[in-house]
Amino acid sequence: MDATVDGRVPPDDPARTATSAPPNCPHRPQEQHHPQPHQPQWNLTTDNAHASLPGAIQRKSRSNDRSKERAEPGAALEPADHYGDDGGGPRGRGSSDKLVVHLIIGFRDICVFTLVLPLGTLFVCFVSAYVFQPEEIHETHCRVYNIIPSISAITGVSPQRYLWRVSIALHIGPRFIIAFVYRNWYRAMVAGLNDPARVTKACRMINIVYWLNLVEISALCGVTYISNKENYPLHEKVFIIFMTTSLSYMLATLKLLKILQPDGPQTPNEESSLRYKQAFFALSIASTVGLILFFLKHRFLCQDLAFSWFALCEYIVASANMGFHCTTMLDFPTEHFLIAQNAKQYKKQQTSLGWKVD
Repeated sequence: MDATVDGRVPPDDPARTATSAPPNCPHRPQEQHHPQPHQPQWNLTTDNAHASLPGAIQRKSRSNDRSKERAEPGAALEPADHYGDDGGGPRGRGSSDKLVVHLIIGFRDICVFTLVLPLGTLFVCFVSAYVFQPEEIHETHCRVYNIIPSISAITGVSPQRYLWRVSIALHIGPRFIIAFVYRNWYRAMVAGLNDPARVTKACRMINIVYWLNLVEISALCGVTYISNKENYPLHEKVFIIFMTTSLSYMLATLKLLKILQPDGPQTPNEESSLRYKQAFFALSIASTVGLILFFLKHRFLCQDLAFSWFALCEYIVASANMGFHCTTMLDFPTEHFLIAQNAKQYKKQQTSLGWKVD
């Protein structure tokens, strides 16, 4: 087989007809070759017959499967080394899709942490402030006799305020995670409902419960970091928002569970959780009524021990609020918080940590 002076195959050669690109292909413009002396010419064909050409250099051909993929119109060319969707680095032949767990914590342990941390810190603040700073924590605008300081008083003096703020800062993160988990858990329960009207009502209540929970957590941050000694008017308003959203969240949660469980709780844990939620909500309502009553007596009548009764109701409200949120241990007794690699195949749209209102 002969070759022309410029190294091309004659037109009557079938190898050129089978392998060369069409002359009008927009992606492969025709090139003009200008051979230079003492330089070998590149042969773009894969026919073994051209191996006998003097000075010709053959390029390695791809596999038949890769050639077919390139020949098909619209076939996507996938690079040999590319980064995976999870951002875990270049994915080559040795990559693995196995689930690699970096951290796993029992969800029950997270709930215990969210209860013990603020409760223990509150106890330490109460004892230390009562023993070492009694004059500061009992001081009120009426200057009447009191024996029980309020939560704002024992967490508003130094150094207790710093301990309390650090405790709440560590406590808030898990609270947000629990709020996200509850929203996804309620959405999963909606799948078991058959009544379209009930489904629509449940979805609306899920959003209400979710946002009330977020506002309650945010108001708790405001009450913590805006001290009554630094800015009492703003502290008072944020405290009212916290109390309102806390009670509204409890009521909305009980209403939502009634919608999602029309036949009542199905497991002993669900039954115990619902019973405790109802008890803590009733205790919160009763304590809130007493809190408002004794606060008005202290503020406008300056009665002795009125502020102490107000403080006692405040402690009961705080304890009931913690107890209501810690029923999460009964709702998720065997779940775990997981941080893992290659877990994207387990991710679903309804389990995203989104902030968008549906």
